[in-house]
Amino acid sequence: MAITRLNHAVLYVSDAARSAAFYTEVLGFTVRFNVGDQAFFLQADGSSNDHDLAVMQVGDRPAAPHTVGLYHLAWQVGTLEELVAMRARLLEVGALMGESDHGVSKSLYANDPDGLEFEIMWAVPRADWPAEVGTWRLDLAGALARWPGMDTSEQ
Repeated sequence: MAITRLNHAVLYVSDAARSAAFYTEVLGFTVRFNVGDQAFFLQADGSSNDHDLAVMQVGDRPAAPHTVGLYHLAWQVGTLEELVAMRARLLEVGALMGESDHGVSKSLYANDPDGLEFEIMWAVPRADWPAEVGTWRLDLAGALARWPGMDTSEQ
């Protein structure tokens, strides 16, 4: 018996409708179904899952930062061009919090309306993975010059 992949994630949020609007308008998810304004089940573009993310309203119960629990979710895009477009969109809505080159991925970090962190990443082709994994400054222009139009979504 082996786990093959993550099917979906569920987040408790203060305002499910607001969170659903963020994930659809900013990240391009679509609402598959909802339970009034209390829960929304969202599907990523191109996904074969029934839903990839659910947001369920619990109201304003602030969580202490850096406590035991989920740190972040990471979603992969197929091309660097998509990562660049996502960076622009995250900047536009004021959600981008950071960006890094991990050698095996090029990553953007952002917060949703409740301050929950997520990552949007592009996977570096396996043949180009560095001998040592680390964290470096993200150079999207350099990456685009090296891997223009390369789709690594099946990796």
